[in-house]
Amino acid sequence: MDIKTLTEAMHRFVEGKGWYADDSKKPQTPQNLAISLVLEASEVLEHFQWDSTLKDKEAFAEELADVMLYLIQLASLTDIDLTEAVLAKLKKNESREWE
Repeated sequence: MDIKTLTEAMHRFVEGKGWYADDSKKPQTPQNLAISLVLEASEVLEHFQWDSTLKDKEAFAEELADVMLYLIQLASLTDIDLTEAVLAKLKKNESREWE
């Protein structure tokens, strides 16, 4: 499945929950999505809070999926082609040097 198909599925889900409605209690603004993205990324870290061993792979996968869904939605609502952005960043990084 590609990012476009994932984006369409995510939009169907969000629309189905009514979160795109003007009177939604969960407004899907870029600011709110960016906040949610960081909160979900923090939940990824919780899996390693006291131990470097991954104990619950299924729960960890769910947190990664949450991060990806917010990232895809944020990119879509800000008219950023995430595939293009990733490829451009990889190309830029090819010429970078890290210590």
